[in-house]
Amino acid sequence: MITLSIVIPVYNGASSIERLVNELAKIRVGGGLELVLVNDCSPDDSWRIIQRLVQEAPMAIVAVDLARNFGEHNAVMAGYSASSGQYVINIDDDFQNPPSEVVKLLDYAKAHPDLDVIYTKYERKRHSFFRNLGSRFNDAFARFLLDKPKGLYLSSFRCVNRFLCDEILRYTGPYPYIDGIILEHTQRIGTLQVVHAPRSEGRSSYTLRKLIRLWLFMFVNFSVMPLRISSIVGFVFSGSGFILALYVVFESLVRGNPQGWASIAAGILVFSGIQLLMLGLIGEYLGRLYLMQKGKPQYAVRTVLKAKVG
Repeated sequence: MITLSIVIPVYNGASSIERLVNELAKIRVGGGLELVLVNDCSPDDSWRIIQRLVQEAPMAIVAVDLARNFGEHNAVMAGYSASSGQYVINIDDDFQNPPSEVVKLLDYAKAHPDLDVIYTKYERKRHSFFRNLGSRFNDAFARFLLDKPKGLYLSSFRCVNRFLCDEILRYTGPYPYIDGIILEHTQRIGTLQVVHAPRSEGRSSYTLRKLIRLWLFMFVNFSVMPLRISSIVGFVFSGSGFILALYVVFESLVRGNPQGWASIAAGILVFSGIQLLMLGLIGEYLGRLYLMQKGKPQYAVRTVLKAKVG
């Protein structure tokens, strides 16, 4: 088994992936190093460049071409499956995590063999305001839904050991949220502060739609807390409705003329809205269970190429 596998999901990375590979090729790791490039059906020339890199073989490379765009977490799962390292680090292709920090992260993981995963944290994040806002929102819900340790930043630049990588790969559902899977499997979590550089190429592929989709992965797939919240909200509104019914009866008996067509209409609208909301939430769970049951794929690999080094 080699020492380190570096997994890189590639999407619109044609302008940066070759430079990143050449930088990573300068790294020397005792026990061997391999690079796993996962092309997430990128619409640009990323796959053509990756094929050329495999032919030139600046280092040991495993290139995985997905049949369609599945999303970052699915692409990372495909990369984990193709990896063979004792440690697995995944890093984005935008140079916001300098390649030199890979050695720092690996050394820290090797110095702390009792830890299953090392998350990185930044003294200053260089994401856009919109991306930072989405991260804070996601972080708050992760603390509530996934029992995430306070102060832990769920960075995508992380290192997992072979044990945890194999445990992650046991999840075969179509909607992976890797941080959720990690938090379900281990409490042996470490953090390391690293440099976070400004984005050198292009802009983030995380749109509002993709951030919401990622949030739903965490919100629905890795916790039943939303259903418990639904039960509590339903109980509260049922109690409120019972109290309102008692008030209506009291008003009818004392005043002889029940008033408030407006309040009745408002009550119907409120309670009907709550019911529809809860039904929609239950429907979301059932829909995802249906897709899992019918075998919706987590990813589909079209081609796997391996560089012949040495």
